[in-house]
Amino acid sequence: AYPSVSLTCPLPGVPKAVFAAAESRERFETRVTVLENGLRVASQNKFGQFCTVGILVNSGSRHEAKYLSGISHFLEKLAFSSTAQFGSKDEILLTLEKHGGICDCQASRDTIMYAVSADARGLDTVVNLLADVTLQPRLSDEEIEMTRMAIRFELEDLNMRPDPEPLLTEMIHAAAFRDNTVGLNRFCPVENTDKIDRPVLHSYLSSYYTPDRMVLAGVGIEHEHLVECARKYLLGVEPVWGSGQGRAVDRSVAQYAGKLLKVEKDMSDVSLGPTPIPELTHIMIGLESCSFLEDDFIPFAVLNMMMGGGGSFSAGGPGKGMFTRLYLNVLNRHHWMYNATSYHHSYEDTGLLCIHASADPKQVREMVEIITREFILMAGAVGEVELERAKTQLKSMLMMNLESRPVIFEDVGRQVLATNTRKLPHELCDLISQVKPSDIKRVVTKMLHKKPAVAALGDLTDLPTYEHIQAALSSKDGRLPRLYRLFR
Repeated sequence: AYPSVSLTCPLPGVPKAVFAAAESRERFETRVTVLENGLRVASQNKFGQFCTVGILVNSGSRHEAKYLSGISHFLEKLAFSSTAQFGSKDEILLTLEKHGGICDCQASRDTIMYAVSADARGLDTVVNLLADVTLQPRLSDEEIEMTRMAIRFELEDLNMRPDPEPLLTEMIHAAAFRDNTVGLNRFCPVENTDKIDRPVLHSYLSSYYTPDRMVLAGVGIEHEHLVECARKYLLGVEPVWGSGQGRAVDRSVAQYAGKLLKVEKDMSDVSLGPTPIPELTHIMIGLESCSFLEDDFIPFAVLNMMMGGGGSFSAGGPGKGMFTRLYLNVLNRHHWMYNATSYHHSYEDTGLLCIHASADPKQVREMVEIITREFILMAGAVGEVELERAKTQLKSMLMMNLESRPVIFEDVGRQVLATNTRKLPHELCDLISQVKPSDIKRVVTKMLHKKPAVAALGDLTDLPTYEHIQAALSSKDGRLPRLYRLFR
């Protein structure tokens, strides 16, 4: 009916659209209340029938210096088992099922997170369950024995997987921080599986599962209702391990050292079958970055996005980072490279920026040379176009991830646990927009003054010595001829 009207113009005679507007920004800000016992309650309003609620504890493998390594791994596996109120895991799942709920527990280096997603009308039941799971677990002998078996199986599976990324992540942290704080193993060592029992777990829990180290976070519920439930189920509750103080809490700060950690391993039979993955050697090189509490965290996040990368068989297309440096300079130019990916791990007191690369064992020397060159080139000129692309992609990824309620929950919980407040997405986007090429060059220059951490897995016959890698990375102003001579 309107063939001559451009798509950029409104149709004549059609009423003007009236769009809904937010009543006020306050409705979307994260609210935090601190209870009398020190427990923090944080909520984010998000409309919908379902909510995600959970308890985050400032506890993880980095706090196990005075304990047996692997306790956090055990607690993760034991989560949502029998408690004082619930006789078994099945009873817990049936209770959640009435509210359409699911539960999960994840342990990282610095946080253990118990989470439930369910119908918002069942909030009272959910908080009661979370309080019981966290403070009143039975930890029966049968459950602990089942956990031992599950952990042994998981450790065997880790060593047999075609993707060695979890193992390399453990190795690069151990190489960077040498058995302190975040350098401690996240997985329980095999020799400790039989040593960890109820008294050991209770001793650890009495030190770290205290209200002042916890946050009850919720997304999709009214703040006052969540605070009311917290007072009802988490205030003045006597934990199953008693109110006596455990050992002193480990407050040590991460000490970056940097070294080479290598594991000779036959990778020829990792993936058998009609289309086997070829035998590869995996290298990860890392340098200390910064804590997520520092101002430099945002430039490092942009730098990591600018480096990007992925696997050589990764499908292209929008959002896959095909214009990142590791794609353009490494994977597109060296057909024999199977993977080149940048990772940024950040914690309360330190951080680690690393590059994971994979290639045939005969080309390890050249692969290490290429990766060290990329580290040095980070300190060079940063193009305005590539920087803007990286910033846009980072903002896009941030906003896309925050479309998910469980991701918002984790973001709220972790930020409040670390800083007692939460930066909203629009604030983070403003900080990302302010990053300049000089900021990237400044943080890289600071990073390159540190010794590298190197993790290597596979056939390492042709791996250069740690001294060669360190000398190559200490080349000033990207003097590549010197770097090439080192490796040849």
